[in-house]
Amino acid sequence: MHFTTILATMAVTVAAAKDRRTFATLQHKGRGPLTTCRADPIVSPGGPSAHVHAVMGASNFGFNVTGESLRQSKCTTAKPKADMSSYWVPSLYFKDPETGLLEPVEFFYMVNYYFFDATDDDIKAFPLGLQIVSGNPTLRSKPSHVSDGALQLDPSKPIQAAQITCPRPNYNPPSWPDNSDGSRAGLGDPGNKGAGYGFPFQNCDAYASPMRVDVHFPSCYNPAAGLTNYKNNMAFPTPVGDMLNCPKGWIHVPHMFFETYWNTPKFLPRYQHLLGKESPFVFSNGDATGFSAHGDFISGWDEEELQHIIDTCDAGHAGLHNCPGLKHGVNPDSESCNIECPIQEKIAGTLDKLPGNNPIAGWKYGGGNVSPAPAPAVPEPEPVVEKPELETPKSSSAPAIKVEPSSSAAPAPVPSSSSAAAPPPPSTTLVTVPAPAPTKVEEPPVVEKPEPTSEAVLPPAASPKVRIVYDTVTVWQTRTVYEAPAGPTQSAKSGAEISGFKAAGCYKDQSDRVISGKILPNIGQVSNTACVEYCSSKGFSVAGTEYGGECYCGNSLNTVEKLDDSKCNMTCKGDASQKCGGDWALTVFTKGGAAPAKAEKRHVRNHNHLAHHARIPSRHLHRR
Repeated sequence: MHFTTILATMAVTVAAAKDRRTFATLQHKGRGPLTTCRADPIVSPGGPSAHVHAVMGASNFGFNVTGESLRQSKCTTAKPKADMSSYWVPSLYFKDPETGLLEPVEFFYMVNYYFFDATDDDIKAFPLGLQIVSGNPTLRSKPSHVSDGALQLDPSKPIQAAQITCPRPNYNPPSWPDNSDGSRAGLGDPGNKGAGYGFPFQNCDAYASPMRVDVHFPSCYNPAAGLTNYKNNMAFPTPVGDMLNCPKGWIHVPHMFFETYWNTPKFLPRYQHLLGKESPFVFSNGDATGFSAHGDFISGWDEEELQHIIDTCDAGHAGLHNCPGLKHGVNPDSESCNIECPIQEKIAGTLDKLPGNNPIAGWKYGGGNVSPAPAPAVPEPEPVVEKPELETPKSSSAPAIKVEPSSSAAPAPVPSSSSAAAPPPPSTTLVTVPAPAPTKVEEPPVVEKPEPTSEAVLPPAASPKVRIVYDTVTVWQTRTVYEAPAGPTQSAKSGAEISGFKAAGCYKDQSDRVISGKILPNIGQVSNTACVEYCSSKGFSVAGTEYGGECYCGNSLNTVEKLDDSKCNMTCKGDASQKCGGDWALTVFTKGGAAPAKAEKRHVRNHNHLAHHARIPSRHLHRR
């Protein structure tokens, strides 16, 4: 394995038609996702979608989205400023085998690959507003044509565009049962032990690489079908010798590949007895098999900038933001872009059913594939008291976002004349409001010596017998934390008391959580008072608030690293007079006023969600 802290950018000048594949990754910045929400402006425009999605990209995402409206967004999670697109995937939930209750799995991050395949075609930028859906969200059982867990992107055969990758230090026992036929378990990829079709039955615990959902997107656009006819407007290119070509009259656009990472190892203590037998995870659409992995995309790119990248850049894992000559520039890593979901409903904490009331089906739960159904109605909103918030501190002119109410299986490449869509009904709109100017505080870079990780497979290029295997490396970055300007608010310094709990100060949090007895309980608008009273009512002796609106309960701190009180300086969403932690900083209250640490020594495979994965070629295998 090879590890590095930086990857050099390789810029080349190439013709639009390519004799070899080039690529670059779209990396995201800030504290993701953009939002977690039951919204899907492609499949369910005008109102709530059937299931919850994790969304990345531009801040004008909502029930009704066009390319033009995305271009007007105030911010984006994407590093290149020219990309105001929207990228989204179904959220992941954990079903507790003991209680049967559901909890959201933490979204770590997303990487979007832009492949520019070897082709006789001219590869063109996405037209503004192009809508693409890949994967089949209705699946709850293995399609009859699928015989193993390998990808299949040749349009002359049934497409299999999605996999789940499960990086592990070793693959004995296998992640997917060797004798599986898909009826009771997933199927492993015979050419890659770390990937398969359906949820794995083992813990995905390679260093900094938890379970990953991978989706390939078709790259042939049929202009006769139109930008929004997502069921008929796209197809995968056909292998022609060493090239991948689109049908005559179609437009060859970049081949996208989504990697989405989820913190599944966090739940291992609660399902370890099930390893090798079943999976406790379920997609937000109710799929317990993982066969329905899918992704959605609406292009908000500046077309000229994307065309420049296609024609001149081969930055690889160094990222699109490192391509030379970007006229729009790059967003700072220190900025975060986040919006509120327009729907007031409970999607986090402990749930007795999935948001949207999606029934769980597949494998041991029974039930077959589902038919697309109309999205449920918007739930009655809970009363919300407006409070000054610091939702997403940014640079001077970047706004915070609030909500205000207002009056696929792959298609065959056959042109369609049906491109008009019914006008969407009035819906919730996203309205920008000014945010206070932030104060910038620099944190030193956190550098940890990484451990070897498992191999990840880059999908094959045009040759029907080629598979390229890449080693995973981790690029660690310096974080810049933005804090609210000082004001007449309570800082919760040591000695302050709430309901018998005393403030113990400000402590550093980490991705596997320093206070882990009860994570993110649904207590409404978070304040120190509300969090302490909730934790006390549940019998816990430690309470902590973080990032202005997160609550944690426990009886000890898994690790103890005290920070200066200035690091816990975000205004509480539920009480503007209080400060509720900061970015990876906990305001801690305890019954004794001191921060009790766990006695035992713990070995933690800690994953920093701000770390970006990069790959470098290691060897070539031949198979498609």
